Amino acid sequence: MLARLMVVTAVTLAVSCGNDDPGPTIAVGAGDSMESNLLAQIYAGALARTGARTSVAADLGRREDYLAALDAGTVTVVGEHSGELLTFLNAGAQARKPEVTTDVADTSTAARLSVTEELNRSLPQGLAVSDPADGTDMRSRVLLTEAAAIRDNVRSVGALAPRCDAIEAGVAPVPDVLSAPGPVRIAGCDFAGTRPYPDAAALRKALLDGEIQAGILTGPSALVPGATDGLTILTDADYAVRAENVLAVYRTGLLDDRQIKKLNYVAGELTTDELAQMIRKVRDGANAAEVARAWLDTHAL
Repeated sequence: MLARLMVVTAVTLAVSCGNDDPGPTIAVGAGDSMESNLLAQIYAGALARTGARTSVAADLGRREDYLAALDAGTVTVVGEHSGELLTFLNAGAQARKPEVTTDVADTSTAARLSVTEELNRSLPQGLAVSDPADGTDMRSRVLLTEAAAIRDNVRSVGALAPRCDAIEAGVAPVPDVLSAPGPVRIAGCDFAGTRPYPDAAALRKALLDGEIQAGILTGPSALVPGATDGLTILTDADYAVRAENVLAVYRTGLLDDRQIKKLNYVAGELTTDELAQMIRKVRDGANAAEVARAWLDTHAL
């Protein structure tokens, strides 16, 4: 009898172990930017902690390339910015704010819909998005010299808007982040002209030298330390520049509830400063997977 029980127990254990299959590998896609690869490493690492097998498909190209891979099922998840993805999918989208406004007097689409809501309406069939990372703000920054901000009493983009048609602005890219699908759009602010500059340092010099009267950085200033010294970064509480929060885009039906919750947990912890710090570490030679793993450990994800 004891021998028979031992055989039954052994068979049961074997079946249990055999059923502990993590399933097919979840491929997380990344474009050419450092941020895209880092987000892929974070998502892949987080999903692996649910027991799934994961891999990172890196260097997939530009936004249209990695989204095509997602649409084709080559990858299951990619990292994105909410506003830029909305612009890419729906050029006529009007929503700007991350949350729906409570101003009942404003009945415009921009007021009634959040960026996430309009993005969900614009997604191709078979795709969905995680919660946006509210702690991330990847929007472009509008700059003035400190002297001009004080002289004209301008501290916000809204206060600058009535002056835009008499101002020439410079635009400089912030390196290593997901690229915008087109020129920076600032609601209510149409500059008299714009000039491209190769980097943030050149933009800063042009502002301080008086070549231009305003500047636009296409991402967080934390990624270009020192480039805003002597300058004022205008606030934008009204989202004249459309909200840009990090989120995950994934194919529906391929992730279970635990895995989707894990992506949402990541969104709940990620901040602009932490993401910028991680990108700077990778820029300085750190391994992206190790940087992602350390961040996941720190946040118990």
